[in-house]
Amino acid sequence: MNVFTEKIREVFFSVLPVTLIVLIFNLTVTPLGFPLLMRFLFAALLITVGLAIFLIGVDLAITPLGSLTGENIIKKNNLWILLLAGVILGFFISVAEPGLLVLANQVALVTAGHVSDAGLVIVVSVGLGVLMATGFARIVYNVPLNKTLTGLYILTFVLALITKSEFLAIAFDASGATTGVMAVPFILALGMGVSAMKKDSKASEKDSFGLVAITSVGAILGVQLMSIFSGTKELGDSLHVALSTETSFIRPFLEALPGALQETFFVLLPLFVIFLTLQQILFKLNKKAFSRILKGFVYTFAGLVVFFTGVNAVFMDAGSMVGYKIAGTGNNFLIIVTGFFLGFTTILAEPAVHILTHQIEDVTSGYVKGIAVLGALALGVGIAVALSMLRILLPGFQLWHFLLPGFIIAIGMSYFVPQLFVGIAFDAGGVATGPITATFILAFTQGVAEAVEGASVLIDGFGMIAAVALLPIITLQLLGLIFQIKTRKGGVEPDEE
Repeated sequence: MNVFTEKIREVFFSVLPVTLIVLIFNLTVTPLGFPLLMRFLFAALLITVGLAIFLIGVDLAITPLGSLTGENIIKKNNLWILLLAGVILGFFISVAEPGLLVLANQVALVTAGHVSDAGLVIVVSVGLGVLMATGFARIVYNVPLNKTLTGLYILTFVLALITKSEFLAIAFDASGATTGVMAVPFILALGMGVSAMKKDSKASEKDSFGLVAITSVGAILGVQLMSIFSGTKELGDSLHVALSTETSFIRPFLEALPGALQETFFVLLPLFVIFLTLQQILFKLNKKAFSRILKGFVYTFAGLVVFFTGVNAVFMDAGSMVGYKIAGTGNNFLIIVTGFFLGFTTILAEPAVHILTHQIEDVTSGYVKGIAVLGALALGVGIAVALSMLRILLPGFQLWHFLLPGFIIAIGMSYFVPQLFVGIAFDAGGVATGPITATFILAFTQGVAEAVEGASVLIDGFGMIAAVALLPIITLQLLGLIFQIKTRKGGVEPDEE
């Protein structure tokens, strides 16, 4: 029960900033009406409880499954088995990622089904699986992370030249959405399991990070290739935000529940079957350890059902409506400031971000303070969401105008920053794009795009997640550069890195 209370506390403070912002705007410029407001508050409660239960399940089942798989597969000392495992595990962990499922549903909604949610999830998951195998090969052959990422992003931006503009923002958003609360712990555990078998302890420590960064590029490449080879015709927007006339409090939740049950069952079933198969072939866990992971799967299932019920019933609709009404005021300054505060406050409360800050403190022996990391990340994410609002408001301001120079800067810095920080920084993009970013802030962005004249929900309504994933890469590498400079001046012994 103490664990559940702790998770509730963590998630509560993650959801609280968005809830408070909605309440403030409801009392001022964007009244939602009493019925919708009450449903929104209940949905926020469901999301809080659902995420808390889900995260307990991740700790009990998903993370141990990743560690066990990485440790056991590497013992086989067979590169082809390792690569095949990377493709299969990467695919199924991506399929089960809540953030990706929410994004896929929004893409299907905006494109009126021309891009199906199932098709997008499969394409992204295949890309992630292939790149996970690539990440394993990098660890085995000791290929520097910065050179690997340089090659991958060169390929990404070359393909961007022939990718349909409607798919570019979706591709980069998929990269951030697929590395969320389910995938990141699993991928990190896999990476640590594989790298831990290396004889060189320093190389092992550095290779523990960076796998998330490599796999996330697979999502981009998957969507780009789908755009190039699918022959999809010009897509039009179909998202229309309207004031809710629903008077029943419980009906939207009851209608969303069957879909949440079905969606959760089908995304978790393959992962569960993989666990049972590996238990028979490799793990051979004792009864207590086996039961613990089974219990984790039950928690994961229950948490996802509650989470998806709250998201699909009201939470996304409320986000779209708030964005739509704020943009309807015609106050561009208010739109940009609201975007900044949404990004700034939600990242401050994101549980995974606090884990990252503690991790950086440990790596630097307390020399780089967690509060400095947290402040820099919050500022960066706030600017990222504000830039997304600005991109909607300025017709000539396109996504690649800041993504291209941003990634050039990030890749360039990777050649001057300690490699340990490079891995942590690129992995941080997945940490920053948490469940609130992939749900409420995404819907808010699309609501703004719907209301602004001349903007496109399909082109301008996506891309925000990509911006949020980019800024932490630059921010944390800057911290790594500062740490390196001070180390050379004698502030920290080099061996402490």
